[in-house]
Amino acid sequence: MATTTLGGVLRYPDTFPHDPPHGHPVRFLAWLAARQAWLLLGAMVVAALNFVALALTPYLLGEAIDAGLEQGATAELWRYAGLLLALGAVTAVAAAVRHVAEVANWMRAAFTCSDMLGKHVTRTGDQVTRKLATGEVVATVATDAVHMGNLMESLPMFVGGLVSYLVIAGLLLQQSLILGVAVLVGLPLVTAAVAVLVPPLQRRQARHREATGELTSLASDTVSGLRVLRGIGGEDVFAARYREQSQAVRRAGVGVANTQSILAALQVLLPGLFVVGVVWFGANLAIAGEITVGQLVAFYGYTAFLAEPLRQVSQFIQFLTRALVAARRISRVLAVTPAAGRLGDADADADPLPLEGEVALRDPGSGVVIRRGLLTVLVSPTPETSAAVLRRLARLDDAESAGVTIADLPIVHQPLAAMRRTVVLSDATPQLFTGTLRHEVDVLDSGNQLRVVESLAVADARDVLESIPGGLDGEITEKGRSLSGGQRQRVALARATFTGAPVLLLVEPTSAVDAHTESRIAINLKRHRAGLTTVVVTASPLVLEHADEVVFLDATGVRTHGSHRVLLQRAQDGDPAAMDYRRVVTRRNDTEEVTDAAACR
Repeated sequence: MATTTLGGVLRYPDTFPHDPPHGHPVRFLAWLAARQAWLLLGAMVVAALNFVALALTPYLLGEAIDAGLEQGATAELWRYAGLLLALGAVTAVAAAVRHVAEVANWMRAAFTCSDMLGKHVTRTGDQVTRKLATGEVVATVATDAVHMGNLMESLPMFVGGLVSYLVIAGLLLQQSLILGVAVLVGLPLVTAAVAVLVPPLQRRQARHREATGELTSLASDTVSGLRVLRGIGGEDVFAARYREQSQAVRRAGVGVANTQSILAALQVLLPGLFVVGVVWFGANLAIAGEITVGQLVAFYGYTAFLAEPLRQVSQFIQFLTRALVAARRISRVLAVTPAAGRLGDADADADPLPLEGEVALRDPGSGVVIRRGLLTVLVSPTPETSAAVLRRLARLDDAESAGVTIADLPIVHQPLAAMRRTVVLSDATPQLFTGTLRHEVDVLDSGNQLRVVESLAVADARDVLESIPGGLDGEITEKGRSLSGGQRQRVALARATFTGAPVLLLVEPTSAVDAHTESRIAINLKRHRAGLTTVVVTASPLVLEHADEVVFLDATGVRTHGSHRVLLQRAQDGDPAAMDYRRVVTRRNDTEEVTDAAACR
């Protein structure tokens, strides 16, 4: 994940005022259920009504049969028929409303988790990929949220089944104590027999989930490094690794499917055998005259119906095991904290920090001092040294930026939201996202088309505007693959300059463009950022020529500073630090310089 921080780009409304618990899956599931408590409660009431209506149907049917056998087609029989019709209507309406409520619960839970994970990953930046594999994060966002939705969808059905079970228990015990006890004891035993398969199913699901995450990580790494792999002939090696991991996922999936198939078979077989046993037992009681024919029919109806609550219990257990595995994965992602500030700090509304005084930023670790309102260029024999200074100045990691000051105040003590609107960093490999060119540049969603065009002009990116069908409304593909390397770099520069941040930090913003374009960009940037603070990491003389101040540093800190021409003059006068600077910017060693000097003489 690129460490590109643009003011306003990562700003999201805080839709989660209470941080979800992490580290324990049960607590997370309880938190998620509490967020949609009223929706769940309503679904439970409707599900209970639906199941109770279904449970009462055998009772009314049995009473109607007994009334018909004893009295014939009397008014009482018609009364029972009318009650059955009304109960059927209630069942139909309740079933329809229940289904709508279940879908609403699924969507609320799944989308809440997906939205929350997306925002959390965005807020924590590259800290997530430091602690978790990219594939693991992708798999968590893509699949685990679905399991949360399945659990919340099945919970009302589970509760409704339990309520109907209690209603039937009362009816059974009222009509026949022996048969009622047999049914009420037998069904829990059947459920317990089915539940024996739950622990191995959960273990196999966890292994399958782990293997899927590793496969996603491998695929992501392979695709991102495909060009390099082709260059060194490593495609076959990585293809073999992918095949091997795919087979591991397949084997784990087969193990899960085997357990689930046995569980599904038992869900049909055991209740079926139980119904047969109840019918046989009830028939003997009816022959003995202990229960009526209508009661026998009712008992059969109860037993057949109770297979549905049993199925709901078994299904809920399956969803719960998957949700526990998924919640554990989600908790691992949510446990990642941002390197700078606290979670959500950057989302608050804040104005840029007031920059007063001569010094805008100071990095005691390297000795770099950035003066306010100037275009400063950092030069180093190893560009990563200069880039590391800019990352500290941008406060991407509070531990690394502990000694940095902004306007002579500790940078880590400033509100992070204000920092993100004051200091903007565009790293060496900024990411572009899928969308229109307009939205790619207008990161503040200002709708100011003139400002977008102006920013593209500063980055000398008008050719990008002309080459994309649709102009500003033309689509940019994922990661800007439809653009060349130089075009991607210039669109990223336009995006950074669009923010108008008081302090703009740019790492190698012109490394992928030709000399003429680089020269124009340097001139445009100097003009456009007049009066604002701009820091650039580069060793290009075309940019250095327009710098107000050049700072030359190495791993030990600042070696020398001054304008580009002053440093070259010092090098000619024999200043060792300036001579090192000249070797870096001219890319020539001492032998070549002596040879050229002799040739001139």
